[in-house]
Amino acid sequence: MVKELTVEDIRNILNQMGEKALTASRALALLSPEAKDKCLQQMADAIEGAAEEIKAANQKDLKTGKAKGLSDAMLDRLELTDARIKAMADGLRTVAVLDDPVGRKLSSTVRPNGIRIDKISVPIGVIGIIFESRPNVTVDAAGLCLKAGNAVILRGGSEAINSNLTLAHCLNRAGVIAGLPDGAVQLIPVTDRRAVGQMVKMDQYIDLIIPRGGEGLIRAVVEQSTIPVIKHYKGVCHLYVDADADLDMALRVTENGKCQRPGVCNALETLLINEKIADKFVPPFVEVMRRNKVELRGDSAFCAMVPEAKYATEEDYYTEYIDLIFSVKLVPDTAAAIWHINHYGSHHSDAIITENPENAEMFLRGVDSATVYHNASTRFTDGFEFGMGAEIGISTDKLHARGPMGLEELTSYKYIVYGNGQIRT
Repeated sequence: MVKELTVEDIRNILNQMGEKALTASRALALLSPEAKDKCLQQMADAIEGAAEEIKAANQKDLKTGKAKGLSDAMLDRLELTDARIKAMADGLRTVAVLDDPVGRKLSSTVRPNGIRIDKISVPIGVIGIIFESRPNVTVDAAGLCLKAGNAVILRGGSEAINSNLTLAHCLNRAGVIAGLPDGAVQLIPVTDRRAVGQMVKMDQYIDLIIPRGGEGLIRAVVEQSTIPVIKHYKGVCHLYVDADADLDMALRVTENGKCQRPGVCNALETLLINEKIADKFVPPFVEVMRRNKVELRGDSAFCAMVPEAKYATEEDYYTEYIDLIFSVKLVPDTAAAIWHINHYGSHHSDAIITENPENAEMFLRGVDSATVYHNASTRFTDGFEFGMGAEIGISTDKLHARGPMGLEELTSYKYIVYGNGQIRT
């Protein structure tokens, strides 16, 4: 019979990991860009070379998941095929060839007394990442953190524990052989949920927590953590079709934003239509939504035009459906659209379709979101689409990082001061 871990057991395991990660982070900060890139390339080779070992571990997770009744969609997210293993390896190679974010001179000032003050980008230190479902996050997150000179402690979901442990051991083993300090990549081997509660209080070791998963997980992490957390709770994204919109463009962007992948955080959840063009826009819009089997929920003005629509509740306008369900509201002008978005939105991604430059500028300046669009789909809120090569997540916070987070957002900075004997009088 396996002995159940006590809180003290879990604390001891995580403290040992924290010590290793802290020591590793200090060594990582001194590695050259070339050394880090070599390690990432060799990690990629190791992932491909261990494909059979990884798939065997993954099969254990799939078998357990089926026995627990995981949905087909969840099992698909969990499965690691040869193609997905290759994609993980190629992702590491992509990160390796990106510009190194560490050591950039952000500014330089020479003071009247002759001292020179340089502001230089540096690693954050130790990053803790808490995620669910997809085991590829183990590799993606580790690669980005290492490229930025950070050690990483990963805590994946229990449904992928065998896959994640195998991937993390493979990465750490290959990294050490290539010159990385031991402990640069670690995955918490404990599936007990109490491990998360302990992890988010390890502020003596971990400098930043990044949770990736559902709103419930993220709120629980924020409530418990004594470590700074970068997160987004949900993506309640809006599109406003202005009175001066190109209506054909508005239809294309609306369909793309809502229907291409409704289950992602940058998909549309609410459509705002200027009431002056409702008679022209609503009928073709409804036809497009019917074709895509989208359930419509609207205010009284919209429902009067579309009898099949359900009346939207107040809660609907706050809801991230992650499904083919769409809230709709008619508004009198751009100011009303801005008010609605700032009141009901999640500060993620919001867009306006208009040919009126004044209304566009008003919207872009007035909407308080991480990413705002003029005549383009919110589906572009993504690190790869933004040219970052990859992303660690999307932040709706305002401090340190906002929007898609790439390598630059995994660094901090420090001031380096050069003098020749100056003293303060």
